[in-house]
Amino acid sequence: MQPGETPSVLTVLGEERRLHKELGFWSLTAIGFSNILGSGWLFAAMFAAQTAGPAALLSWVGAGVLCALVALVMVELGATRPEGGGTVRWPLYASGRLVGTVVGWSVLLSVGGTAAEISAIMQYAAHYLPGLYDNGRLTGSGLAVATGLSVLLTALNWFAVRTFAKLNNLVSLFKVLIPVLTVVALFLSGTHSGRLTDHGGFAPYGYAACLTALAGGGIVYSVNGFQAPLDFSGEARNPRRTVPLAVLTGIGLAVLVYLGLQLAFLFTVPDSLLGHGWQGVNFDSPFGQLALVLNLHWLATLLYADAVVSPGGSAYVGVAIDARHTYALAKNGLLPRFFMRIDPRSGTARRALVLNLLVIIVFMLPFGGWQDIVSVMGDMYLLVYAASAVAAAAFRAHDKDRGLPPADGQVPGVHWIAPISFLVASEFVFWSGWHHLRLALPLVLAGVPLFLLLRRDEQGRSTLQELRHGAWIVFHLAALTLLSWLGTFGGSGHLPAPYDSVVVGAVSLAVFAWAVRSGTAHLRTAPVTALPTT
Repeated sequence: MQPGETPSVLTVLGEERRLHKELGFWSLTAIGFSNILGSGWLFAAMFAAQTAGPAALLSWVGAGVLCALVALVMVELGATRPEGGGTVRWPLYASGRLVGTVVGWSVLLSVGGTAAEISAIMQYAAHYLPGLYDNGRLTGSGLAVATGLSVLLTALNWFAVRTFAKLNNLVSLFKVLIPVLTVVALFLSGTHSGRLTDHGGFAPYGYAACLTALAGGGIVYSVNGFQAPLDFSGEARNPRRTVPLAVLTGIGLAVLVYLGLQLAFLFTVPDSLLGHGWQGVNFDSPFGQLALVLNLHWLATLLYADAVVSPGGSAYVGVAIDARHTYALAKNGLLPRFFMRIDPRSGTARRALVLNLLVIIVFMLPFGGWQDIVSVMGDMYLLVYAASAVAAAAFRAHDKDRGLPPADGQVPGVHWIAPISFLVASEFVFWSGWHHLRLALPLVLAGVPLFLLLRRDEQGRSTLQELRHGAWIVFHLAALTLLSWLGTFGGSGHLPAPYDSVVVGAVSLAVFAWAVRSGTAHLRTAPVTALPTT
């Protein structure tokens, strides 16, 4: 099968049945938590403080609210339409092949997020092996070691999902203990009073900096990963019950840990390092070097060891999730059927694992630094969140048009949560700033010519019809790019604050209404066999 040619329903169902349904609540919660608490806890507290000062605490709360909103939308999709790689499949079902291709392309690019975890390991490992990392980038030897680690993580995912879950449970336990121990040890070492008001005040760089810190400071990237249990919903024993609980539990635990780490960083950085304000605090390995400055050598040793375990654990889960996304992209027809193959004995998508390994290595070549990678990846994830909100609303509207009762697993309030989550995700993309969006959004828009290149007439649909049903996503991305250039978040400032954010909000709500109408029209003309089952 060539790219662009959608696999038959029987072929897809045949491969889907090969997935082993062996995951329970605790395994799913550990997958979600482990995926959230990766390299972010090692770096984001410093980068967020550099960007927003103590007001970064508000950024973490805001990111937690976004996660909760988006999680409720995705929980409904996962409970009513459980499927391996669902975050890739739902936009295709709800909005057609153009949206499915653009979102799928974004998801394929977001495989680079695993490269950020591996980059974090290299950055901390440079404490012992300085030749791995230099001047914010991986060296040649660092790239070789990072590639070897990528191969190892791929090999560990080669076996059965039950083996994956057991190993991840052990890693998750360690990943909880070390950050909590770090917070306690830093506070016991002594704190500095007035840290939330001294050195420029609570918001030394303005409250707008709280918004920039969401993506530019690595906060969105750090809290991303909560949707991991949804991508394993096709392998859960009782997805309608266990998946929602696992997602929400993972978010709650992770946000509490991140807030504790941010407070510990703010209150324990020595005054001698704050001569140039929070922007002047700069460590290559923030918590490890901070522990050394505070003479907590035992903690530093533990942190440098955990700098392998925490990002390694997230990368381990990330490799598994990426394989399911690539598997779903093959089901969508964006990739050849070759990558849709599920190994019958292990229940894993081994060919997809190999493809993702190559993508991870490529992403480490042009970026190399943790913050460089996560700033772009954060925007990719936010666009997937926005498309999922449209999918949930479109499915509901279509069911209502057909006179169907509410599907089992629907979440109360999603009819108003979906547009708000779309609005907030769009604002977060805008607030990440022109410096990041001028790279991220054109990359995503490359999915449009990819759609035209791979387009095949199918099921009586014309290319014009597909373009009409999916035009909203092209307009939205183009509008965000233009408004980012005009706005005050690293742009030209022709559209002053707060009017730039107000305009983005108004445009986003209008686009959401357009997208839901287009999705409902698409679903009315879709054959029954092409729709997800409830």
